[in-house]
Amino acid sequence: MKLSDIDLNDLDTFEKGPPHDQWKLLRNEAPVFRHAGAPGEEDYWCITKYHDLKSISKDPEGYSSEEKSALTRDPNPESLVGLRQIMLNMDPPRHRQYRAIVNKAFTPRMIDGLIVAVDQMVDRIIDNVCEKGECDFVEDLAAPLPMGVICEMMGVPEEDRKAIYELGNKMVGFDDPEYNPDGPSLMDGDLSTASVEMFMYAGKLKERYKNSSEQNLATALLKAEVDGHKLSEIEFNSFFMLLAIAGNETTRTVTTNGMWDLIRNPGERDKLIKDPSLIPTAVEEILRFNPAVISFRRTSMKDQVLRGTEIKANDKVILWYHAANRDEEVFDNVDTFDVTRDPNPHLSFGIGEHFCLGANLARMELQKIFAGLMKRLPDIELAAEPRRLRSNFINGVKEMRVSFTPTAKSSA
Repeated sequence: MKLSDIDLNDLDTFEKGPPHDQWKLLRNEAPVFRHAGAPGEEDYWCITKYHDLKSISKDPEGYSSEEKSALTRDPNPESLVGLRQIMLNMDPPRHRQYRAIVNKAFTPRMIDGLIVAVDQMVDRIIDNVCEKGECDFVEDLAAPLPMGVICEMMGVPEEDRKAIYELGNKMVGFDDPEYNPDGPSLMDGDLSTASVEMFMYAGKLKERYKNSSEQNLATALLKAEVDGHKLSEIEFNSFFMLLAIAGNETTRTVTTNGMWDLIRNPGERDKLIKDPSLIPTAVEEILRFNPAVISFRRTSMKDQVLRGTEIKANDKVILWYHAANRDEEVFDNVDTFDVTRDPNPHLSFGIGEHFCLGANLARMELQKIFAGLMKRLPDIELAAEPRRLRSNFINGVKEMRVSFTPTAKSSA
């Protein structure tokens, strides 16, 4: 492969799996690489080295998330107004003000308070399929835990959670014709039907809790103030949308990819079955090896130089997280899936201002679901080839049919 063969716009490539061969070539030969834009979109700089991605992420004054959003598709002016109401697409100091509203819900102490409930949820999730001997891993085993936890935290009634799950799929899968056969994408001026429905649901939730004394994320948002003002309707709805998607899609994706990697590496799975104390380090390796987020955007705010290459003000810059997580200058045996890898300073949760708000929660959920799976369904195997999401934004799996030896429900 030559640099002229690099094409990170081709979504058919990503549907077959992350293009590690292309990222490796870029890391080794062109770590700051000028890539042609997708049709109708700006050209952009590819960032594939660990320390470059880290330094850019920690420099919001030089590389903005807010200028043209953190999403990789080019927004038009109409959509940019709405996108800037989402915390993901804010720069400091505004970003810090909004993040402070929900920070308290994701502290280690708050996460510790969820452990008993999460253990019970894991048992129920496995109980629902264990006697069948087969299931869709994505929908039956990976999705229910993060979806259930974040909806519980936000006060979403159980009967509404399936709809929120399906809307999130459509919004994240905006480039996949299965979810959006006619478009439009998140970047279009007219919000997609899924986005409109998610916003409408957030409005219903706001109405439900506006006079409530309950303590959850919805009521916290209703009470919150920024610069002496309550959140506007679009701010509340945008917060809800971000939490609903980020609290569900990413952990579900990592759970699915992690199980797939354990199936492909049976020796590593055996280590976890024999020694459950390895599960925390295994979760970190699952996060490094196959993270949920493939890429985010930054916009250069000034003329600047990176590795001898001049990046102009207003240039589009794409950060490739899978590439950074396999940087040979930081990690040994980068293409080896090693559940004992330690230390493991992966960037799957980001770094700097936009370090994942829910990292503590995601780690706990992942540790609990994999502990349950290794104990109760230790022989899960693929029953069919998994179907990937067609996206260079989220490393998603739409369906992963699996089989296993049927087993009894828990006594809990």
